[in-house]
Amino acid sequence: MLYIGVDLGTSAVKLLLMAADGKIEKVVSKEYPLCFPHPGWSEQNPEDWWEAVTEGLKELTADCDKSQVAGIGFGGQMHGLVILDEKDEVIRPAILWNDGRTTKETDYLNQVIGKENLSKYTANIAFAGFTAPKILWVKENEPENFAKIRKIMLPKDYIAYRLSGTFCTDVSDASGMLLFDVEHKRWSEEMMEICGVAREQLAEIYESADVVGTLKPEIAALTGLPESVKVIAGAGDNAAAAVGTGTVGDGRCNISLGTSGTIFISSDKFGVDGNNALHAFDHADGHYHLMGCMLSAASCNKWWMEDIVGTSDYGKEQEDIHGLGENTVYFLPYLMGERSPLNDPYARGTFIGLTMDSTRADMTQAVLEGVAFAIRDSFEVARSLGIHIERSKICGGGAKSPLWRKIIANVLNIKIDRIESEEGPGYGGAMLAAVGCGEYASVEEAAGKLVKIIDTIEPEPELAAKYEEKYRKFAKIYPTVKELFRQL
Repeated sequence: MLYIGVDLGTSAVKLLLMAADGKIEKVVSKEYPLCFPHPGWSEQNPEDWWEAVTEGLKELTADCDKSQVAGIGFGGQMHGLVILDEKDEVIRPAILWNDGRTTKETDYLNQVIGKENLSKYTANIAFAGFTAPKILWVKENEPENFAKIRKIMLPKDYIAYRLSGTFCTDVSDASGMLLFDVEHKRWSEEMMEICGVAREQLAEIYESADVVGTLKPEIAALTGLPESVKVIAGAGDNAAAAVGTGTVGDGRCNISLGTSGTIFISSDKFGVDGNNALHAFDHADGHYHLMGCMLSAASCNKWWMEDIVGTSDYGKEQEDIHGLGENTVYFLPYLMGERSPLNDPYARGTFIGLTMDSTRADMTQAVLEGVAFAIRDSFEVARSLGIHIERSKICGGGAKSPLWRKIIANVLNIKIDRIESEEGPGYGGAMLAAVGCGEYASVEEAAGKLVKIIDTIEPEPELAAKYEEKYRKFAKIYPTVKELFRQL
């Protein structure tokens, strides 16, 4: 049988077709626009997602035996607010995960409701990108839209709804809304009251590999797929990427270098760090995970390469980088503000340490190193909890760079494993579909059989020591300029 994984990203949807043995038969990508109507705002039209997904499904399955397609699973950008009215029409553009407009609402939740209460209700505190502050923002600033809300959805769940007609979400994606009791896997009554949300406005909750329905007849006709194709709940992009990289089971780690950057640590047990610096979410394998998320990772390199340097040949630019661990230029990668572990929407990207002999290569190197150092910030929080990590998988567009992988291995001083498939969330979505359709008995079994390590980068003691010294200096920069960001 064949299984489809849908990775609903920020800039494009990537769809892949996977055989039962894990072989990727075909990959299709469809881009869509991203809108920034005001500084710090980030929106998309859900209809653009839908058109990209349906066109992508047709292209993906054009040359295969469509009767062999058994299921569709998802990995999707998290935290986005999609709201529908009584006619099931989208009320306003989706407010995305990297939108920073909710400073007032986030402060209200953290300071008035209180971080301690939020952590008790949801296992997390409020971040500007989370869904609950967005709901409060709509309530305050667009009351006419708030009054129309009949369904509150996350991005991938909107696609699942259009495909199957089932109003659903999964535990991993719901964990990032600040409306969900992560420990007990249910909607939080307290948070619904705080946000003015009724239970019927929220989706039914599923585990990530659960079947939520099958294709509606009109969707089957539109795509050419059988009505019997099962729609699987899927997972938030980071949990799906963790499945796709085999980061399931206790104590496994994955680093994702996509538009955002994450460090993901799976755990059999529920746990929260004392400062809520890391997100405590449900995992797609039925257990839990801790996650640190930085808002700008590979997107920092894309911005630097394409918008500033003016090239799309990333590899050629990196050829001029020499002397790792010796660069005197530092970069704070906070182009969209920052989430973990700073929780500061005012933070901004910053170069520091420039001199008359600083080169373009130095600045390119600083961008790569700055992202690695920011990931290390979350890594340090995990260490403070007594979590010992010796190695990590790596995925995402940035992971294709051998130089970046080497920098990260030495900044973190751990082994970095590259896997055969670099498709992350899409591959995880397809694996969840295979589990949901009974091809594998569990997510752990699928990961154990399908995910293969093809390369490992070992840290070099001398270089790791240099980066240890550099990280200590990097860690002093943000606290020094933090108040200046607010003034700017």
